[in-house]
This record gives sequence, C-alpha cells and structure tokens, in this order.
Amino acid sequence: MTWAELLGRAVAVLREVGIEGAERDAQRLADHVLGGAGRFRLSAGDSPDTGQQARFGAAIAARAARQPVSQIIGRRAFWKHDFHVTRDTLDPRPDTETLIEAALALPWNSLLDMGTGTGAILISLLAERSGAEGLGTDISAAALEVARGNARRIGVEARFQQADWFDGVEGRFDLILSNPPYIALAEMAGLAPEVRDWEPHLALTDGADGLSAYRVIAAGAAAHLTPGGHVLVEIGAAQAEDVGRIFVDAGGEVRVLTDLDGRNRVVLVRFPAK
Repeated sequence: MTWAELLGRAVAVLREVGIEGAERDAQRLADHVLGGAGRFRLSAGDSPDTGQQARFGAAIAARAARQPVSQIIGRRAFWKHDFHVTRDTLDPRPDTETLIEAALALPWNSLLDMGTGTGAILISLLAERSGAEGLGTDISAAALEVARGNARRIGVEARFQQADWFDGVEGRFDLILSNPPYIALAEMAGLAPEVRDWEPHLALTDGADGLSAYRVIAAGAAAHLTPGGHVLVEIGAAQAEDVGRIFVDAGGEVRVLTDLDGRNRVVLVRFPAK
C-alpha cells in the first residue's frame, strides 16, 4: 500500500466520525510521521515501512477520538514561532494574535502574563521587544514546564512562577495581560469535543459565569501596574460589555478591540497615573 492509498483510507475514517477538514488533518499527520516539511507530497507514491504505518495508524486513531492535531504532533504555530503543546495547556489560537498586535502598539518594558499556559503570549512579545522583561504565571505546574521549555527552545529570557492570579506576585509591570478562562460553565457542554474533552478545563472555564477572572484581574491591576500602565485581556465575543464594566468600575479607561473577523476579542484598559 502506498502513502497515497493509506491517506485515502485515513481520510475516510476521519470523515466517518464527522471531522471537518479530514484530508488536511490526515496529510498533516502523514507529514509528521515522515518528518514534516511537506514530505508527504514527496512520498505519496512510496510505501510506508512497518513503523511508519503503525505511527500513522495511531495518529489517525487519536484524531478519530477527537484529539487535536496539535496535541498529536506536539506543536502549534502561533505568531512567528512553533510552540510545544500538551494536554496541560490550551492550544494557542490565531484569534489571540489580536492581543499580541495590541500589546506591540503600546509602550512597555515589563509585562506580566497571567495564565501563561504554553507561554505563547509572553514569549512572542519578549521576542519582539529586545531588552524587555516578563513574568509568566500559571496555577498549573505542568503548564509552566511546557512554557519554560518553549522559552528555552525559542531563545527568549523569561521568568515563570506558579501563582493563582496575583497571589505571590511581587513588583509592578507596565503591561498586564491574560487570556483567562472565560467560558461559562453552562457553555462547556456545547464546545467542540477537541476542546471540551482534550484541553484543560481550568484554562477554559471558571466554573461559573465566565467573568470571575476579569473581576480578580481588575481588582488587583492598579496595585501591580506602573503609573499609566495598561491591561489587555482576551474575551469571548459576547463579553465586551460585561468585561468593560468590570474594569470601568475598577477605575480603568476601556477600549474594545476586534479580531480579523470583526468580533470583539480584546479589552484594552488604561489605568491613569495618580
């Protein structure tokens, strides 16, 4: 059996369980087994060896069980780098690049990334701004290990600390940012299986109304910002009004930013110098 024939069978398996983009996913998994860089296209007429066939079969079985491709291959592209991902971290998503763009338009030399996960936000920003310093925090020790590994591999100097939001965080920062768990508990059942069943629930939902993290960030932001500092938080598309009100009540000046699809995606908050 050639790789092309094997791919055809794999696509049929994925389509049968309702996976959209089955051909794309199967080809990505074939490329991974072959060593990446589009090598499936070069090998489509060749026959896989026994080991390759077994690894590809295992990868297709995992995808049919709705495990995300990024977890199966262990990496996800975000901004300008590939980040290692595991079941202990959220999969970095293109929508979050809106937050990166917004941060790079602001003046800062120090930043705090809360709920850092893979470290994708923190590492991407520090890689863009020479001489800046940053701290990434997360309640998950396993996620922090992933983030530290990503920083080492990409060649970015960053600090990481296990913390529950501001607990144990010292000092002040020019910019505080976060992609917090903003999915309401009532919405979890409606998520795609790739998210609901495979990504860490602590990073997805607060177990309540989806706004708990914003309340904590807003309450502690002023005490952890340098004068005139900013906060950037990612939000769900329907949360702009509620999140904006939380930060206005805490003394911030709020602006809502949209993503490439025109959806509300980021709340930018400035806390005026006093």
